[in-house]
Amino acid sequence: MIEGQRGGTIAADVVQKDMTVAKQSELPRARFQRLAKEISKIGKGFYSRGWALGTSGNLSAVVKVDPLRLAITASGLDKSTLRPSQILAIDADEEVRFGRGKPSSEAAIHLAVVRGRSAGAVFHTHSVWSTLLSERHAQERGVEFKGYEMLKGLENVRSHEHSEWLPILENSQDMKKLSREVRELLERLPAIHGFLLRGHGLYTWGRTPGEAKRHVEIFEFLMEVVARSKASSDRG
Repeated sequence: MIEGQRGGTIAADVVQKDMTVAKQSELPRARFQRLAKEISKIGKGFYSRGWALGTSGNLSAVVKVDPLRLAITASGLDKSTLRPSQILAIDADEEVRFGRGKPSSEAAIHLAVVRGRSAGAVFHTHSVWSTLLSERHAQERGVEFKGYEMLKGLENVRSHEHSEWLPILENSQDMKKLSREVRELLERLPAIHGFLLRGHGLYTWGRTPGEAKRHVEIFEFLMEVVARSKASSDRG
């Protein structure tokens, strides 16, 4: 009896180990490790600029397209001390394929953007300026940026005369509902480079982590300029 139970336990352990190895074998480990390092460095940079304070913000990058494997920050992390070991790999169903911890609760939004834009990286920040503007312009359901030289930092934008619409979606804790709304938004407005969640923060993306980082920097600059300009005109 005891021998049988022990044998069963050993067999189960072997099966579990084989399943773990099989899961990891689907992952290009060198690429994942490189992206994990890049994501952790960018995350710490966002924290230092006040764009991902507390445990806010999340970052992801595509490791493999088919089957989809996404490197993403684990949930509830202080971005000031973000380490490569805190980056997980998930699949298209948000199941963890590599790493320890729980993926960001907003993983479904990242996946929606990756699918809707064929994005290579998706970054989400929680700055003061994105929070202020998303509340101030909620009724218009978006913010327009036009006439700023910094707009040329957005992919495929060639002139300061470009008009960039940054839509605002209502925030929700129902991630399935919110990710569905994101998919619909991306289908309806194929030219946008990002969107805001009301009272929450910015989502933007790029073909690479470097491009997504640049888009965050451009939008954060533009949002700060517009918010400060509005505050100055109100005082005047």
